[in-house]
Amino acid sequence: MEKIVNFCLIGTGRAGMIHGRNFAKKIANARLTALCDPSPENLQAAQDELQAEHTYQDYREVMANPEIDAVIIVTPTIYHREIALAAAAAKKHIFCEKPLAMNEAECQEMIDAAEENQVKLQVGFMRRFDESFIEAKKVIESGEIGDVVLVKSLTHGPSKPKPWMFDISKSNGPIGEVNSHDLDTLRWLTGREIASIYAVGGNYRSPEAKEDFPDFYDTVAMTVTFDDGKIGMVDGAQYVQYGYDARVEILGTKGSILIGDQSKHKLVVAHPDGQISRPAMHSWTYLFREAYVAEEQAFVDSILNDTETECTGFDGLMAVKNVNMGLKSLQENRIVKAEELA
Repeated sequence: MEKIVNFCLIGTGRAGMIHGRNFAKKIANARLTALCDPSPENLQAAQDELQAEHTYQDYREVMANPEIDAVIIVTPTIYHREIALAAAAAKKHIFCEKPLAMNEAECQEMIDAAEENQVKLQVGFMRRFDESFIEAKKVIESGEIGDVVLVKSLTHGPSKPKPWMFDISKSNGPIGEVNSHDLDTLRWLTGREIASIYAVGGNYRSPEAKEDFPDFYDTVAMTVTFDDGKIGMVDGAQYVQYGYDARVEILGTKGSILIGDQSKHKLVVAHPDGQISRPAMHSWTYLFREAYVAEEQAFVDSILNDTETECTGFDGLMAVKNVNMGLKSLQENRIVKAEELA
């Protein structure tokens, strides 16, 4: 009989529902058995659409259900650790959206708990599963563009920050919520660790947050150096409003690679007034829709085949370390070196 992995989605907001819909319909050998959200309204809306067998408002009740084999954690970052530790103790495999946790110590606790209880832990860096990113990685490894010397990664998101995001003690701000993807991309494409970061930024689009949250920033630029002398740059922003924008440039000694553009379709419209237009990419949910499916299928396969996940807890830990280096640099207006957070 074919083995099926039963999942519970913990967190039924916008990002959670991407996973919920995929696990309900698109992932082989997986079943969305349960939903969990402390908000009755969110939970009911998700249940109306997904029709799971079980619903819960308290994640602790999820852990008591022996039918559930694995959890998908898509909650605010500050809650990732406690939910993951409970899941590991209940012998349930863990897919956790990025960033893995608030700091390295929390990440290490999650990694240790997963290893001790012999459950899988995968972090949701879906760009590693996108066809264009995968092809770029292959080109780099082939040596076609020579030695990589500079990687620039950009992410701009159109959504207005949720109220909890203004408190960077709970969210780490855009460096965590947005640029953890970029920082992981830099590590993954270069195969090197980040040695230092210098960050600058400010709040330019959310004036209502300035009085209560003076440290909040919606835009940041970071200059990165790697442990082998390579250079990196990260450009991040929330609430840009024009659309979703994720691009990467990789410069080698013999050539370069560009990943992504701002357009939704390969469509250009010439208007009667002489203007030329192309529809902007409206959402990351559209741009990376196939990458989400690929990362989720890879997680299920790692469970069934008892293999290491393709995006490990250590990858999540290093991204969080780099996020905190960037945040420390921004707050203290100086270069921060990796050994300071060791």
